[in-house]
Order: sequence, then C-alpha cells, then structure tokens
Amino acid sequence: MLQSRRQFLSGIAPLVLPSRVFGRDGAVAPSDRVTVAMIGMGRQARQVNIVQFFGMPEVQVVAVCDVDGWRLENAKKQVDAAYARKTSSGTYRGCHAYKDFREVIANQSIDAVMISTPDHWHVPISMEALKAGKDVSCEKPLTRSIGEGRQLSDLVTKQERVFRTDSEFRSLKNFYDAVELVRNGRIGKLKVVHTGIPFDEVTCPPQPEMPVPPELDYVEWQGPAPRAPYTEKRVHGPHSYERGGWMRHLYYCDGMISNWGYHLNDIAQWGNGTDLTGPVEIEGHGEWPPATNFWNVPVTFEIHYRYANGVRLNFALAYKSQDAYVKFVGEEGWIYAEYEKPLVAEPASLLRSETKESEIHFPFKSDKQDFIDAVRTRGQTLEGAEVGHRTTSLCLLGHIAILLGKRLEWDPVTERFTNSEEANSWVKKRILDPRRS
Repeated sequence: MLQSRRQFLSGIAPLVLPSRVFGRDGAVAPSDRVTVAMIGMGRQARQVNIVQFFGMPEVQVVAVCDVDGWRLENAKKQVDAAYARKTSSGTYRGCHAYKDFREVIANQSIDAVMISTPDHWHVPISMEALKAGKDVSCEKPLTRSIGEGRQLSDLVTKQERVFRTDSEFRSLKNFYDAVELVRNGRIGKLKVVHTGIPFDEVTCPPQPEMPVPPELDYVEWQGPAPRAPYTEKRVHGPHSYERGGWMRHLYYCDGMISNWGYHLNDIAQWGNGTDLTGPVEIEGHGEWPPATNFWNVPVTFEIHYRYANGVRLNFALAYKSQDAYVKFVGEEGWIYAEYEKPLVAEPASLLRSETKESEIHFPFKSDKQDFIDAVRTRGQTLEGAEVGHRTTSLCLLGHIAILLGKRLEWDPVTERFTNSEEANSWVKKRILDPRRS
C-alpha cells in the first residue's frame, strides 16, 4: 500500500516543496501520511471537517467528491489553496475531484474516507468503502434504520477496519468533563438523565417541481431514497452552503430527533455507561407538521427511556427551545452541560474535584485526531461503529415509539421489541411520512 501511495503522491505533488514535506525537521514524509478522501462537500464538510484535516501534518487530503459540480469545483480549489500555502512556490494542484464515490473507493492509493453526505447515503457509502478496505469516518447519525446500523457495525468487525462516528461532542471539554465526573461517582448513583435539543423551523408550504440545476446529478443524489420530483427545498439551494432542506424531510433524514439528538444522547449514554447497549423501555409522543407541509419531520416531541440499570433518560425537543444540553441527576447532586457554556453543578464544589489516576479516564482529543490516530495505530476509536449504531438506534427507537403511540419494550441484545410485532416491522424500515401512513 505504501508503494502505491508513494507513486500516487509523486504524481500529484507540486514541483517545489519545502524540506519538511520529505520528512526532515521532524515532519511526516508523504509516504507515511494517511491519504484521505472527502465524500460529500456541503456545509459541514467545507466549514468543519476538511479544515481540521488541513491542520494535521500526518494527513493529506488527496480527493474530494460530490454530485454537485459547483460544490465539487469549490472543494478542489479549497484543498489546492490550503496546501499551496504550505509550499515555497505558493502553488499546488494535487487534489483529485470525483462526482462518483465509487471511483474514490476504487482508488487504492486512498487510505481513508470522510463521509459528509446527507443521512440516507451514510450506510451505503460506508459499507462499500469498508468492503474495499478503506477506513471510514462517517457523520452522525449513522443510519436511517436500526437494522442497517447492525449490518454496518458487523461489517466493520468482519473487515477489521477502523471506523469513527463523526460527532464532536465527546471532544467538547464541558461534556467530556461531565461524563468523567459522573462515571467516577461524583454525583452518587446516577438516577435520571435529561437531554434537550434546539428547535428547528420546519414550516414549508407545498413546493412546485423545478428544473434540476445543471451542476447537480439529482438521480445520484437521491440514491437509495424514494424517487421524487426535484425542488430546491428538497435538496439545497443552488450555489449555496445553507442548511439543506433534506434535513427536514423523512426521505433523507429523521430531523432533529437524530440530528442534534445524536450528539446529546451519545453523551447521555456515555455518562450512563450504556453506549454499547440500549434502553429496555421507551415511551414517546410528538407532533408532525400538517399533511400539506412539504417538510415532514417531527416538529416537537418528548421521549422517555428506561435502562436495565434503572436509569431513566428524558429526551425532548420543545417549541422555540434553543438549548442543547445534558443534565445528569444522581443521588448526591447533579451536573448540567450545555453547548458552548460552562458546566453547572450542585453542589458546585464537585466541579473542583480532580480525578485520581486510579479512576476512569478517557482520551481527550478532537474527533478527527481520534480517527487518524486509530488509522495509524490500527487501534479503536472512542466512538466506533457500535457506539454510533447504538446511539442512532436510541433516537430511532424514540421515533418508532412516537409513530405507534404506545409503550414499547426493547431487548438490546437481540435488538427486537418484546411486546409489539408492529414495532418490530419498523426495525429494518425507514419512517418516510407518518402523516400519510
């Protein structure tokens, strides 16, 4: 593999490079770098994911891929400009651009892929990449159904590949600190966890069919989703990096229930020590927009879970709520972690507590560094496929409970409902539009 990668890099490198790129002065030689391809170059990939890789000397982004030609062209320019700034000549044209992810996966010089596509493409692309021997980092939420999450996690194990569920919340210091304090008993026995996510406006009137923009391969964009006429609010605006309408449509995404919901519920499960299993009981209620509304994800909801260890999790999206938080409540106190805000606790003194060497510690690093370190060492990531599957499943279990309107009992070992065959029929299916079911 190193030989083919060396040949690949030698074919795309600029003519004049500083000595550090050849491994001198403590730098990483090109032949020892992890070559990464970016699949999906929308807002998250452009503004967050690829930028982190640019700052890692042990990584070389060698390819970008998108079915939107305008975004693809911009992505290639972004990569070339980033690496040009590191050359003495000020020029670089080494990034390959692909419209078809299959061509990326077929390139044996690429070690790893970062998947930042809409949700409905996460599992199909991940599985093809794994089968081709690539290591994979994939945006959360991993899946649209519980069944496909099980298939993905099992394939990672079978192929012996490195996998990272891409969520940065385990790398945010306040959430990380909250989990270590809870896991080390600072609030006593954990009793209840509350998670809340921001409100997202989903009001959208019926949309007309529109001509497909010439730069977009709309058939490929739809992929495994049901076929539907093109309209801008279904995909994303032409020549734009705004949040795409697909995030509010059940053909492609479960909405905030698994979007922001993944982030906060992953922290909840991590703090509870249940991120490799799941709850045993689920109840929920929620509201979808009117049938005339084009977007169809839940407007608001409240879901209650119970775990085998007795801990309860309450997960809610309320009207106009802008908070993204996790609150751990124990027998001796509580800890409240909110996005981009300092920790709050009762008693406040527990925030001054230092964990001992003999206590539970987790590695603290960025999500991208966690992935690349595991690729280089062939170790495990902090948020592997099984963790991603279990947290995504938690969100989907809540969605199913809302759909059916009944208390559900769940066996996290067999991943089957024990009190409802109707619910079991949704384990391998995606919820597409409950308003018309």
